[in-house]
Amino acid sequence: MNGVFQKYGRSVFLSDEGWNSPVFRAFLQPLRYKNKMYLEGAYTEIGRDTSGLYLYIGPHDHDLTKLSRKARITDADGKAYLIQRAEKILKGDKPYYFWAVVKEVCEVK
Repeated sequence: MNGVFQKYGRSVFLSDEGWNSPVFRAFLQPLRYKNKMYLEGAYTEIGRDTSGLYLYIGPHDHDLTKLSRKARITDADGKAYLIQRAEKILKGDKPYYFWAVVKEVCEVK
């Protein structure tokens, strides 16, 4: 599975209370709801965004479920995302990958 992330994923890193992970590759896409038409929203470089919610799918060696509620995922463009919900997907008894619903952080300047 890690080869798929390396080949097709985006560069991201995790940060949590002063700690940063090394850069790794994962999927980060706007969250889409089945059976709904997208009449509004804005296009971003990684797809259409209507809600600020994104789907993250990442490698088994970056456990999002152990991070605090303040943890962020940051992409290569410097956009940060807060983890709303994360789950571990197992293959047998071992982690296979992690998925999460994340929300883009809008900084007020």
